[in-house]
Amino acid sequence: TNLTGMRIRCHGDFHLGQVLFTGKDFVIIDFEGEPARPLSERRMKRSPLRDVAGMLRSFHYAASVKLKSQSVRPDDPIQLKPWARFWNRWVSVAYLKGYLDATAGSVFMPTTRAELLFSLDLYLLEKAMYELGYELNNRPELSDVPIAGILEILQPAESV
Repeated sequence: TNLTGMRIRCHGDFHLGQVLFTGKDFVIIDFEGEPARPLSERRMKRSPLRDVAGMLRSFHYAASVKLKSQSVRPDDPIQLKPWARFWNRWVSVAYLKGYLDATAGSVFMPTTRAELLFSLDLYLLEKAMYELGYELNNRPELSDVPIAGILEILQPAESV
């Protein structure tokens, strides 16, 4: 079956580093897309859920990388890991709820919940796989961050 939801021009490299807080509002910057991808690919229209997945993965990175930083005492990551996971989930749910509320009924969104969940998981997995390649080539000490994200995406959903 075909996926619903109109494809549109998207940011293409959406993450926390592309969002600035002015003190009163948020400003999104750098709309040129992922610099490592060819221009023809960056100009393609895509589902906006691809950018949503980029932001969700960015929240995971923010929580995970902070635990590896020099500002954290050696014993703290063990105690802080559950809190980092909680923060990541809470922020991700709040962001996704806000996005879905703001875009409800839009022609660029999937028409069913099943398609939305499938598409979002697909884009999350695509982003995490890209991150893994990037980390292996540039920062191998951080490769466990996208690996953890991939494993989480591939796990069956917890029953609510």
